[in-house]
Amino acid sequence: MSLGQTLLGLLETRPQHGYDLKRAYDERFAAARPLAYGQVYATLSRLLKNGLVEVEAMEPGAGPERKRYTVTDSGVTDVEAWLAAPEAPEPYLQNTLYTKVVLALLTGRSADGILDVQRAEHLRLMRELTRRKTDGDLSDQLICDHALFHLEADLRWLELTAARLNDLAGEVRGR
Repeated sequence: MSLGQTLLGLLETRPQHGYDLKRAYDERFAAARPLAYGQVYATLSRLLKNGLVEVEAMEPGAGPERKRYTVTDSGVTDVEAWLAAPEAPEPYLQNTLYTKVVLALLTGRSADGILDVQRAEHLRLMRELTRRKTDGDLSDQLICDHALFHLEADLRWLELTAARLNDLAGEVRGR
């Protein structure tokens, strides 16, 4: 996810301070991995330098003056372009798990064991996401569904690979 465009989109709803942007971002997009304040202010500084936001007001605070940012017309255009552009699908043609399976076969280790451990971890995470989905609002449900669908596809791959391990072992060792 592009943090810059996300902050611009949040600013499009109303002018905000960096603290408010961090809170809005964390609430909507980062339940498990909140943003660091430094990341927010570094991004705002870059957006300001690039003319995508401007400081609407300086307000006194408990410490230094607080800046309230607003999105510029260029910032709105940037968000529109980002929203309209498709995200590149991630086909995972060469991933770490596949590499581990092949290396296990090459070195005489248990590829079945690797697949079993991975299957257990996927199932653990799926149970956790299902609990979160059950207790969550619509946003949580949608993001959990997205993750669950990906995990289900991974599980199908794990099962298919387990069923083909003997063939893969022959192919890997024969090269």
